[in-house]
Amino acid sequence: MTPATNAFVDLDELLRSVRELSVAGRWERAARLLAAAAVDEPAARARITRAAAEVALDRDWFAGTDTAAEPIDAAEKEFPDGDWDTDFLRLRHTYGRLLLVDGTLRIGPDGKDPEELAALLDRAEGLQDSAPDEVRRGWAAMYRGLITENHFADQATAAMHYAAALRAGEDGSDGLLAREALRHLGSLDHDAGDDERAGERWRRATALGARAGTVPGTLSQQLLLAVLARGAGDEAGARALGAEIVRWAGAVGADRLAAQAAAFLAGADPTAPGPAEAA
Repeated sequence: MTPATNAFVDLDELLRSVRELSVAGRWERAARLLAAAAVDEPAARARITRAAAEVALDRDWFAGTDTAAEPIDAAEKEFPDGDWDTDFLRLRHTYGRLLLVDGTLRIGPDGKDPEELAALLDRAEGLQDSAPDEVRRGWAAMYRGLITENHFADQATAAMHYAAALRAGEDGSDGLLAREALRHLGSLDHDAGDDERAGERWRRATALGARAGTVPGTLSQQLLLAVLARGAGDEAGARALGAEIVRWAGAVGADRLAAQAAAFLAGADPTAPGPAEAA
């Protein structure tokens, strides 16, 4: 048995390390690190609780698990007077939850409660207006775009929100935000038949994701590049890349992504309107 050791670790440094682990797809390690942090001070405990909710939400998105509801509830209790970052976690969770209709991911408003969708969009706008800095304002804009596109099927308006998110990511040097915006702007280009522009954006998004350390995010970008290879007639290249994505995603526990890549190998188009487009 390894003896317990008391050691001082700066909380900001701890939370940065946890965030990097989560972005890299090391969700269990990130959660264990947070669980091992013994703190008594209420403000520190609240930040750790919020970080645990973010790790759970990241894992749910890529692994297809359903673990974030309880941690987000716990985080909200730690901030009874409200907290922008916790409110944003709730927005992200609700956005993903409402994509499910009868257990199936569905793009567009069909089968969804219009009042609930309107409230979600209003909440995203409120978070954008109240954001404490430009980067977080950009993330709120990003989700306004996602909600507008994937719940309301309004690509033109979504593109404006994605462009705002891209500007914020570039101005604030947030590679993950810029990557997310480029990913979805590229998808709109692809839908419009402009694969050259889509490829430019998707390749840049892939590089930004890799630089930021997002293993599952980079793999999801490579799946889009495999789509372009297939569309250009390079089926062998597309299948080779798809097979590696299945292998890598399975190895890091990104089971939802692995399933999407396996479906691609079987002939599915992950950019077609339907479940895979929301990822």
